[in-house]
Amino acid sequence: MFHAQEGLAIGGYDTVAFFIDHRPVLGHSDHAVMWKGAVWQFVSSENLRRFESNPRAYAPMFGGYCSYAVSQGYLMSGSPQSWEIVDGDLFLLYNSSVQNVWRNEMSELIEMGRGNWPNVLRHE
Repeated sequence: MFHAQEGLAIGGYDTVAFFIDHRPVLGHSDHAVMWKGAVWQFVSSENLRRFESNPRAYAPMFGGYCSYAVSQGYLMSGSPQSWEIVDGDLFLLYNSSVQNVWRNEMSELIEMGRGNWPNVLRHE
């Protein structure tokens, strides 16, 4: 279900770090767990424990796909370099240009994305 390249969720970035460090940080294979068919890597055993205690609180919305694309009814990869946390949810975007567009209509686009998810996966 979660978009994973080569089996690594978010390209190997630590999903908890977005919330704790407020930046993308590559995780390590020595702090990893399998969840939803992908390997999630973390920078520390503490971040791994945080994730394991409540994975849905840290996992990106829309399976890690670009939130703008999902709002428009299609799928594109989300980038760990283009992201936002809104109301406690992590949203990944395709790139900084898409992120700028998304920021201007964020609330409306999030609502549209929630309306399209998970049905948009059927069009993949």
